Amino acid sequence: MVETGHSDVIATEDPAAKLAGLRYKFSDFEGVEVGPLPHLAEERSRLGELKWENFDASMIGATVGAQIDGIDIANGVSDSALNELHQALVEYKVIFLRNQQITSSQQVSFAESFGELEIHPFIPSNTEHPKLVRFEKGAEVGGYENSWHHDVTWREAPSKIAILRAVSVPHTGGDTMFSDMCAAYEGLDDSIKSEIENLIAVHDFSHSFGSQVPEEKLEEIREKYPLVEHPVVGTHPDSGRKYLFVNRIFVNHFKGMTRKESLPLINSLSRQAEFPEYQCRFRWSDNSLAVWDNRQVQHYALSDYWPDVRIMERASVIGEPPKQ
Repeated sequence: MVETGHSDVIATEDPAAKLAGLRYKFSDFEGVEVGPLPHLAEERSRLGELKWENFDASMIGATVGAQIDGIDIANGVSDSALNELHQALVEYKVIFLRNQQITSSQQVSFAESFGELEIHPFIPSNTEHPKLVRFEKGAEVGGYENSWHHDVTWREAPSKIAILRAVSVPHTGGDTMFSDMCAAYEGLDDSIKSEIENLIAVHDFSHSFGSQVPEEKLEEIREKYPLVEHPVVGTHPDSGRKYLFVNRIFVNHFKGMTRKESLPLINSLSRQAEFPEYQCRFRWSDNSLAVWDNRQVQHYALSDYWPDVRIMERASVIGEPPKQ
């Protein structure tokens, strides 16, 4: 027997000695497992080796999120640097740029380098720039975006990219978290992957934004924004990677199932975004930007700063209907 050095210590090896590359069901609680997530290793290693000519990138999460240094949007960004930024976004899924002293107009121009911008019908905009959604929270208007979601999946063509700028943020609180939905899909059991391979989700704006629509306009708005169908598993057009495209806010039910029948699976799939190993967390400062791929990540805006004031502006790039 190995000498432990103290009579109270009976262990001869680490409790996780047999967990190399394995998950372990920790208790009788459903879905509670411990141990490494080995499917992250290859992507983490690949991303860590990427090099860029026009800027430096520092990874934040294991497979998602990188801070970009060496870009000054106010002074203009070369075509070469823009091309690299676009590619970095595909790779890291969300990128962050600090100390960007830019105006709302400059934010719009930068965002338009990624494509045509949408106008959000249910969230107030910057009055001078309708392509910028303005989130101005404080004592009278609390943040309620603290649930994992992709943006505007109730659109036939959900936005593909979002560019969010911190206009003014509290000294503490108000961070935003992002979760890698490619990693979330890859981490599913093969049986679940088989079950959802051809599953279609029906998305609806009304659970989140229906209360804003006057009753007399409901029929008109419903005609303009009908229920839409998107595959539960999408394939990214640039990377070719599969991603999980389900969230609790906008998915109403699965095609061929009632909402009641759909709820357990909606909840189970949505829970995949909650794995901290799939996430990164960004602490905002004034004049910082987050640019994310709305297909590859979900996000969660922490609502821990009330009643302090937090002002953000977001531009969103029109996408295409997700493909299996």
